[in-house]
Amino acid sequence: MKKIGFIGASGLMGHGIAKNLLAKGFELSLTVHHNRERVADLLAAGATEAAGPKGLAQCDAVILCVTGTPQVEQCLLGDDGLLAHAKSGMVIVDTSTSEPESTLRLGDLCASRGVTLVDAPLARSAPEAELGKLNTMVGATPEVFARIEPIFKAYCENIFHVGGPSTGHTIKLLNNFVAQAICTATAEAFAVGAKAGADLRQLVRVISAGGVNSGLFQAMAKTLDGDFSGLTFELDNARKDVRYYGHLAEMVVVPAPVGQAVHQSLAIASSLGQGAKFVPALVTAQEQLTGARIAPAT
Repeated sequence: MKKIGFIGASGLMGHGIAKNLLAKGFELSLTVHHNRERVADLLAAGATEAAGPKGLAQCDAVILCVTGTPQVEQCLLGDDGLLAHAKSGMVIVDTSTSEPESTLRLGDLCASRGVTLVDAPLARSAPEAELGKLNTMVGATPEVFARIEPIFKAYCENIFHVGGPSTGHTIKLLNNFVAQAICTATAEAFAVGAKAGADLRQLVRVISAGGVNSGLFQAMAKTLDGDFSGLTFELDNARKDVRYYGHLAEMVVVPAPVGQAVHQSLAIASSLGQGAKFVPALVTAQEQLTGARIAPAT
């Protein structure tokens, strides 16, 4: 597993992963789309450019670092997709946050072509990607996991083998639902507190000293100082992930009223023009909705 293909190296997470694979001695081939500036340093460091997914057909493993299920299917399927050209024995590592049902379906299709699909979505954010300190949750058989674990060690600090195929994506959706519930609840609490005349910094002091505290709460609290970069995750991507969580809950016939409320909070923020910003922009959306003053005026 030395020759690695990569799709999505120009993204916030993908760039750091690709950089660390090169630094750890892997041979890296990558597809290049419109944003060539984001991969110029990778090419200068020894990565080679591939002509689309089919140009990665002879790699031992191919990493997909794309947004979600539609993008994964686009990479794999069709005459120009990876599966139509992949050599037998290839392992495809899907680091996206995708729908488990699609992962299982694509995994069966890959197996029929002699290819193995592994779901290995990511946690943490772009700064940790650049440092090679991401977390990943891997859905694979024990045998496949043993083969590809050295790849994960190149860009991850914590590697969790959480079960068989699709379990990585299931665990990731649960994780992201909990994360966004914290973020949306914090933004709402800030708005209610501001309208009620409470000193929000006192709220932060209290929460910081107790069991409610978390890294996500602290990232949202930075907005009180006008810093919206505490969580570098696009709000529209968060909305997509919670939508996938809702689909998962429906498939296993579990009511998800909190999940639906979180999704609606994110959808409202997107409709107010905050979707392309980072998740802490939920605070800005609350200001738009309620007239509350939470963050410093700019």
